[in-house]
Amino acid sequence: MIKDPRARIVGKESWRDYFLMRLESPRIADRSRPGQFIMVRINAHHHPLLRRPFSIHSKNGKTIEIFFQVAGLGTDLLSQKNTDETLDILGPLGNGFKAEAELKGKAVALVGGGRGIAPLYFLAQELRSSGAASRIFYGGKTRADLPLRENLEKQGFDISCSTDDGSFGFKGFVSDLLKAELKKFTPARIFACGPEPMMKKISGTARQKSIPAEFSLESVMGCGFGACWGCVKRIKRGDGEELVKICEEGPVFPAEEIVWEEEEG
Repeated sequence: MIKDPRARIVGKESWRDYFLMRLESPRIADRSRPGQFIMVRINAHHHPLLRRPFSIHSKNGKTIEIFFQVAGLGTDLLSQKNTDETLDILGPLGNGFKAEAELKGKAVALVGGGRGIAPLYFLAQELRSSGAASRIFYGGKTRADLPLRENLEKQGFDISCSTDDGSFGFKGFVSDLLKAELKKFTPARIFACGPEPMMKKISGTARQKSIPAEFSLESVMGCGFGACWGCVKRIKRGDGEELVKICEEGPVFPAEEIVWEEEEG
């Protein structure tokens, strides 16, 4: 883990309440891997008090990107930051996706629900460089909730979209789109990030199809490195279950290890 108290904002894009921010932090960029995250201190003073976690959306040379949606005080304040301002960040943190060389030449499915698309662009880039063929499934409530669609298309990725209201692409949940498309192809692995109900459905589909899957779990985090126990999740260990810290042992876990909320207790 590296602390960079002066990570400079070198780029910023926005779509309504979605933001893509590019940060110059050479040492953190050098060590970043798909599925890892950073913790951002929003202000120099203590309001808000806690840092906020953000998936690493991509890296390029000395820079990393984060993609987020305004959802509260922290993200609202962050969205107001401008180019050349600096942020105090910690990272890279956590354990990411396992994009092994064994996936070379194979088809894989990446499924992002809403802002859960954030870590999957970095993963898609890594998989492409290793020779895997990624198919991206991107879901949102409406067309406006697919702000990264055009960028993914420009990068040449095979992308299928869904919207809850049918305003673009498949009408319905992205988990249902994936299930329908799995009748036509069988990926070597499924990678997903998004709301827990979405990931639980995908986990069930993957299990039925005997497809290995990995999920990046979302959680409120207080520190990001295991000190506060604020992000615990029930994970299967051996014949039982344990409360583990998502920030330290995750945020990415294999499907077979995750105890989904409805299963707890």
